[in-house]
Amino acid sequence: MKYLDLTTEGSGKSVILLAHGAGAPSDSPYMNSLSFALASHGLTVIRFEFPYMKARREDGRKRPPGSALKLQSFFVDEIRRVREMIGPERPLFIGGKSMGGRVASLVIASEALEASVSGAVCFGYPFHPPGRPDKWRTEHFPNLNRPLCVLQGSRDPFGKREEVMACQNVTLHAELHWLEGGDHDFKPLRSLGTTQQALITKAAGEAGRFMMGHRL
Repeated sequence: MKYLDLTTEGSGKSVILLAHGAGAPSDSPYMNSLSFALASHGLTVIRFEFPYMKARREDGRKRPPGSALKLQSFFVDEIRRVREMIGPERPLFIGGKSMGGRVASLVIASEALEASVSGAVCFGYPFHPPGRPDKWRTEHFPNLNRPLCVLQGSRDPFGKREEVMACQNVTLHAELHWLEGGDHDFKPLRSLGTTQQALITKAAGEAGRFMMGHRL
């Protein structure tokens, strides 16, 4: 797929503005599979890239994402741009893969939240760095101003099921759906007899049902 400034799939009434993770661009194989799966569930998917990833695309040099505050500010700008593009009536959700989902959750917990955003969806939330369950990234969850849905592999090193279910910041404030045997990219153990694509499709279905039930 050739990258465009805003890459769109699907023609559903509800729109999700989708951000990439920290290390891969908006047209990575995972993001392509997820976007097409969401579109097949009746959603319009619009993808964008943060500035550091756009710069990497231009010169090939890897860069850090930058501060969470700068990422949030850019996400809010993209929300405004997309709202102008789709008009005032269509339901608009935000979300992303890993870091992109975390930034979306920060946006719906911030004072800069656009009133027209219905909620956020996170695909593989980075609850803590791998091997560092003492470094949780959920301090903003009690301040969420919109519904939050998290689709998480049960063996994700950024937050396994037993760890996450013991964290009240998550269980009291987010809707959780578990992808049995999936890792951070929803890749399952071979012994389970399923595939990454099957788990991505399942995640897209759960996300679609969440968005159908929380449209403003």
